[in-house]
Amino acid sequence: MSDQQTLRNVGGWRLAVVWFFLALAVVAVVWKLLSLLLVDGEFLQTQGDARTVRTEPLVAHRGMIVDRNGEPLAISTPVKSVWVNPRELASNESGIRRLAAALELNADSLVAQIQSSAEREFLYVRRRMPPAEADNVLAMGVPGVYARQEYQRYYPQGEVTAHVLGFSNVDDIGQEGLELAFDEWLKGVPGRQQVIKDRRGRIIRELNTIQPAQPGNTLELSIDFRIQNLAYKELKAEYIYRQARSASVVVLDVKSGEVLAMANQPSFNPHNRGSLTDFGALRNRAVTDLFEPGSTLKPFTAIAGVESGLYNRNTRINTAPGRMRVGRDYVVDRGLNFGEISLEEMLVKSSNIASTKIALAVGHERLRDVLLRVGFGESSASGFPGERGGVMPNHRIWHDIELATLSFGYGMSTSTLQMAQAYAVIANGGVRTPVTMLRDGNSMLGAIEPQRVIDETVIAEVHEMLKSVVDPELGGSATASVPFYSIAGKTGTARVVGPNGYEANVHNSFFAGYIPADDPRIVVIIAINEPQGSQRYGSQVAAPVFARIASGAMRLLEVTPDRIDPANILTLSAR
Repeated sequence: MSDQQTLRNVGGWRLAVVWFFLALAVVAVVWKLLSLLLVDGEFLQTQGDARTVRTEPLVAHRGMIVDRNGEPLAISTPVKSVWVNPRELASNESGIRRLAAALELNADSLVAQIQSSAEREFLYVRRRMPPAEADNVLAMGVPGVYARQEYQRYYPQGEVTAHVLGFSNVDDIGQEGLELAFDEWLKGVPGRQQVIKDRRGRIIRELNTIQPAQPGNTLELSIDFRIQNLAYKELKAEYIYRQARSASVVVLDVKSGEVLAMANQPSFNPHNRGSLTDFGALRNRAVTDLFEPGSTLKPFTAIAGVESGLYNRNTRINTAPGRMRVGRDYVVDRGLNFGEISLEEMLVKSSNIASTKIALAVGHERLRDVLLRVGFGESSASGFPGERGGVMPNHRIWHDIELATLSFGYGMSTSTLQMAQAYAVIANGGVRTPVTMLRDGNSMLGAIEPQRVIDETVIAEVHEMLKSVVDPELGGSATASVPFYSIAGKTGTARVVGPNGYEANVHNSFFAGYIPADDPRIVVIIAINEPQGSQRYGSQVAAPVFARIASGAMRLLEVTPDRIDPANILTLSAR
């Protein structure tokens, strides 16, 4: 065989080998493609979708809170929160510093925070920004910077309703007040949505909604914002003028038990809680703070006396000489000698001695029973977080001085709301209606039914006595008077307990009353704690606040005047 033929045979063999391997490669590629398509196709499709199709949460906004007339008290507004992917951004220090400048954050702190979280894929850097500002940040084009839509709670009435509503936190969860009490009702149910994202996590296309977001429910309160605003302004003015330690007011609908207004001083701005230095300002004192009610408790001592059958409105009680020994202690009438007075005059003159004699005559069981029946010593069940039931003494052995002091409001404690409920029993003819913060709250299924706790004939006598307390013609105080309306009520002044016992010159001032007296519509309770200055009595400090709030409330509720002197008709029409 020649050399030329040998070379041709070798070249053919090599070419055949090349073609063989090329054919084998083609077969392998086709086999792999068929395998990927037919065998692993579903798995690969799932994995591909997992890397591009994402399930994103749909934020549900919190329900509105409105007053009884539909006035918005708390609403949720859309905002955006800026977040970053530290894995993408950690190595871009210049980008982080640009981001810090846009968000008005400390650049060094933000760099350290993001770089220390370099293994994470999510980190908030600024929560709840106005959407336009967040969009400006995104427009900078810094890789790894994103925004998420959220909702922020806004309280249009600010500090006027702060203690009633409370507030929610940055995650829209109720923290205080009715926001906390009705958190389950108010909070929405987040939804879910499928989207396609690119490799940088940006949403390219929205696919479908798996579950729509369900917004929270609207909460309708019993509060009437017009009366709330009036009560708040009048209370704040008196609080500032008297330089008091604190103050509270509650306005209660007599028939329905609905709270029409509840305010405290000091208050706070729910949008700027970070500047608070006194965290006691967050407390709703009308339901959480307890006090000895002083002489505002005497009408219930009178009820116990009339109910026992031992007393009526005109029964005479000797209080001379203005000082009475009880055990080893003394009860006095502020250094005054009222002599022989009637049961009605006991309330008008606010005699501690007459009150003591009634209590000693009827006994602790009867007096304590009356107080418990009208709601003292137990929570009003308003549902407000932190509500306290007060303290009702239940001694194993009762000493006369303990019974005596209880009769004029010492040795027990109550709250402003609880006092309002108790006076509503008198105003409502002896029927106790549960307190509610919700509109038509006592008409709802499962609500506690009103119940008669005091006989109406007993209430009728005490009712007439309370009208006399504020009738200047009968020796009562005129400072609570409301033009053209009949009123009934009782002043109270109580010494404050200090480290060494009762302070000589530190007092709490109260007024509890209802209007119109002849057909009661509302109960108003005023508590001014530790007013400064020479005036400290309830008739001087608290009663004028009652007069201003009650007068304004009658106008707002359009209640027809029930006490118009014909000589004043022209004056009334001129108004």
